[in-house]
Amino acid sequence: MNETSQALDYRQLVEQHGSPLLLLDKSKVRRQYRALAAALPGVRLHYALKPLPHAAVVEALMEEGACFDLATNGEVDLVNSLGVRPGRCIHTHPIKRDGDIRHALEYGCTVFVYDNPYELDKFLPYKDEVKLLLRVSFPNPETKVDLSKKFGCTPEQALPLLQLAQAKGLKVIGLSFHVGSQVPNAKRHVQAIDACRDILEQAWELGLKPWILDIGGGFPVDYDDGELDIDSFCAPIREALDKLPATVQRIAEPGRFISAPAMTSVASVMGKAHRADKVWYYLDDGLYGSYNGQLYDHVTYPVSTPYAGGELHHSVLAGPTCDSVDVIRDDILLPELDIGELVVGKVMGAYTWASASTFNFFPKANILVVDECQQEQKLVAVA
Repeated sequence: MNETSQALDYRQLVEQHGSPLLLLDKSKVRRQYRALAAALPGVRLHYALKPLPHAAVVEALMEEGACFDLATNGEVDLVNSLGVRPGRCIHTHPIKRDGDIRHALEYGCTVFVYDNPYELDKFLPYKDEVKLLLRVSFPNPETKVDLSKKFGCTPEQALPLLQLAQAKGLKVIGLSFHVGSQVPNAKRHVQAIDACRDILEQAWELGLKPWILDIGGGFPVDYDDGELDIDSFCAPIREALDKLPATVQRIAEPGRFISAPAMTSVASVMGKAHRADKVWYYLDDGLYGSYNGQLYDHVTYPVSTPYAGGELHHSVLAGPTCDSVDVIRDDILLPELDIGELVVGKVMGAYTWASASTFNFFPKANILVVDECQQEQKLVAVA
């Protein structure tokens, strides 16, 4: 049982605030940020809002002096509303509408990403304002979510695209890449850093002056309810970065690593049935809600029943909707659960609430913000 679950009484919280709930612990956001910052000294961390674009996460990271990675107008509006200085933000969606560029510039964010000539031309009306990063693709078959499949130029295309930007009067300040989400090891990070070092050296020889390397995200978390040693994971990345000239600024875009461990799901059993040789438990949250990451993010969240004990039975955990695909676990050993009993899911901060729907008009889980260090908790309304 994690620290937050030891400190909080789930039954009392559900009695006060209803079910389903998502408990967002700001102290874990800070802990994760500090751990990654220590593992990547000299790398400026831009939290990628996509996995959990919540004000409490942004506020906790602002207290840490973090920077932010934005990709949409909504994310721009969120950081703007919370008083984040635009100079601490970069806009990294490789494909944008003209209105997206203008919206970010009106906020004050001036660093953008491109990966092809068509995208480059969109910046021509703003050439005196924008600074660009060229995204390079490094496909990674070892990861479940390969983020080089949809975006990025090949390493061979990089130098011509840097020269094209210069010919058009646009300022390119560096390179970026993303080797995938929840990567199993740092091997592809190292290969990408080495390849980008070669591209940078070739660019410098031609008189171009890119001076930033954005190594993206992909830093993994442990979904088996254990502790991943992020310092050991990042050791090869540190070695690769040390080969860069000291004048090259290093930045990264962590998302999942910061947000995933910070949120816990609390759902209630709303019905049960015996079907064949299993007991089916129907929860008030499921695959269309907070557990949608099992479909889209290809992860299985650790679940527990902290208040139930006794003999274990082959069971099924299903969500509340009328869709038969809405099954969280189709064979899990659980004690007998009464209607109203609580089922707790852990490591549920990334790609859960952010991508949940209200299918069948079942509402998304409310988020309860807690801060274990300050012993405060407040209910946050969910749109």
